[in-house]
Amino acid sequence: MSPAERRAGASLAAIFALRMLGLFLILPVFAVHAHGMPGGDNVALVGMAIGAYGLTQAFLQIPFGAASDRFGRKPVIVFGLLLFIVGSAVAAMASDVQTVVIGRVLQGAGAISAAVTALAADLTRDQHRTKVMAMIGSSIGLVFALSMVAAPLLYAAIGMGGLFWLTAALAVAAVFTVIFVVPAAPPVPRATGRFAEVLGNGQLMRLNFGVFALHLMQTAMWVLVPAGLVAAGLPMPEHWKVYLPAVLLSFVVMVPAVIVAEKKGAMKKVFNSAIVLLLVVQAGLYATGSSGLWPLAILLTLFFVAFNVLEATQPSWISKIAPPHAKGTALGVYNTLQSLGLFLGGALGGWLAQHVGPASVSLLCAGLALAWLILAAGMAPPPVRRVASA
Repeated sequence: MSPAERRAGASLAAIFALRMLGLFLILPVFAVHAHGMPGGDNVALVGMAIGAYGLTQAFLQIPFGAASDRFGRKPVIVFGLLLFIVGSAVAAMASDVQTVVIGRVLQGAGAISAAVTALAADLTRDQHRTKVMAMIGSSIGLVFALSMVAAPLLYAAIGMGGLFWLTAALAVAAVFTVIFVVPAAPPVPRATGRFAEVLGNGQLMRLNFGVFALHLMQTAMWVLVPAGLVAAGLPMPEHWKVYLPAVLLSFVVMVPAVIVAEKKGAMKKVFNSAIVLLLVVQAGLYATGSSGLWPLAILLTLFFVAFNVLEATQPSWISKIAPPHAKGTALGVYNTLQSLGLFLGGALGGWLAQHVGPASVSLLCAGLALAWLILAAGMAPPPVRRVASA
């Protein structure tokens, strides 16, 4: 990659990572913390607080992505980060679960994922795009690992309000990164009919279903996993002893998998293998009942492997097959389904756990993974373009 591409990848990955802390930091601690708040005895409401972030994301990703096609990527990204900061402040000052839900909804109103990913595609050549998307996907995985390790410790030190204030401060840092570090974006070609063109593309829509399923599984699992680890005898401040090794081991597998996918033209094989791994994880969680320390640790490691591979390959695949004039719109639809999955994972996972039983959550996720695998099996691999280095 050129120096400009490396700078773009690193700075955009940092923006993604700083913002995603707003989602991930509460996952390991909120379900336990909520028991001491008004409304915290309602598991479905707690699940709503975990997943509410994705609700406004689902409504606003397409408008933000389309706006970035029309008005430019950077102004849209900065505006979204400012909304995110406001939501973090509301959640930080919340005294009950209902107000946390409102703060999370406002956080999600800063729906910049599509604009950031489209900017990454604008600033990189086709033959290096999966590497940059892997940088962004890896940043999400690293932040996820960091939140799993740091959140219990930070929660003990600064409380839930402090976690949200920290998230707001990191988002301020992200604003300065957008303005002063990210390279200038090239002009975006304009055309009409972008939305219909994206929705009518079967390949894009299969990838959209995939990101929906992946992120629904992610948040649904964390309605159950913290309690499962506690039940297995591991106190919440020590959950990092499972999360950190699991994520680090997953990166050892993810990096060569992405290299093989890109350099050997094996994107589809790597992609489908990761979906199979997700199915194995959900079947394992159903069989074990999300209990037992070693089974949970092994299944979480396998989940992180699959998650990180798919986070790297899916947006790259989207950017390669989307019409050049509609990348922002295509990634807006993609991130809308991602956000809808985040929301439904928390809300539906909490509802199922309370009214049907914890096993139903894993059964739902296994069914989604199987449906995704069937859809992905019929996809054509993305085009492999070989362009001479500049």
